[in-house]
Amino acid sequence: MAEANRTPESVYDLIVIGGGPAGATAGLYAGRAALRTLVLDRGLTAGALGSASRIGNFPGVLGEVSGRELAERIRGQAESFGVRFEQDRVLRVQLAADVKEMWGNKGNYRGRAVIVATGSMGRTQTLPGEERLLGKGVSYCATCDGFFFQDQEVAVAGGTDEAVEEGLLLARVARRVHLLVPTADLKTAPELAAQVAAHPKVAVRPATRLREIIGERVVSGVRVSSPGQDDEVIPVAGVFLYLQGGRPVTDFLAGELELDSAGCLRVDGDLQTSVPGVFAAGDVLCKHLKQAVIAAAEGARAAAAAERYLAGRESLRPDWS
Repeated sequence: MAEANRTPESVYDLIVIGGGPAGATAGLYAGRAALRTLVLDRGLTAGALGSASRIGNFPGVLGEVSGRELAERIRGQAESFGVRFEQDRVLRVQLAADVKEMWGNKGNYRGRAVIVATGSMGRTQTLPGEERLLGKGVSYCATCDGFFFQDQEVAVAGGTDEAVEEGLLLARVARRVHLLVPTADLKTAPELAAQVAAHPKVAVRPATRLREIIGERVVSGVRVSSPGQDDEVIPVAGVFLYLQGGRPVTDFLAGELELDSAGCLRVDGDLQTSVPGVFAAGDVLCKHLKQAVIAAAEGARAAAAAERYLAGRESLRPDWS
């Protein structure tokens, strides 16, 4: 959004960063409380729930469903109460002011309260060559940097919705896109998997792990490995990384919120962080029991606390059931 185009309507009551069970449930409860709510999410399969193949212990859900289907159900409930979902990756934030601001690949967003529900799928280690060649062919944002690789070969590492959609975006400008999927199958909706598999400019390489990014001053290739095969070097001019790990996703906060020694967000009894009006829920808090139902419950609690903060009350409403 350009500064000149900003209006009071462009400021949300609540912005939720993360659309997993914690974030989507927070959106659901905020929507029911008539808060103007935006949920920013990297994609249905970017988090632990969306990538789970089977969920069989979520209360009220008989039998087994995929994590993606369960996430879609919670999201649909939230949308029925007017909550807006936007697929975007938040890159940086400013949270100290009364109106908090977030910048993503697609634009910037402002809200009077924020809930961080980004989970714990962050990477613990960088790849050889990644830091040295960052900005010299290594990127985390195809929307931002894809233009610079017109008619060149590039690699995309990852198998989530985000990775596939960014790969398809790159295919509009690049000569060839090598989609390096670390698992045997894509963790995406069947229609999205079929779309990328049929694209003439995308080479989908399942069960292929990115081991090293090669280049002196700029990226010149990637070294990959696949089961039962020798390592292979693929010549590329750019590498776009959408890999997952097991640490709290807090890199975009850049010191705005207080963390503990393990990198988990510190919160009080109302799930409020070190900044008033900013709350957190789900696996980003590093609770011992990582279950979708626990994250969903924390999302509901965080939404209730955010509503109380916005209304200036000291106690929760008695009718949040």
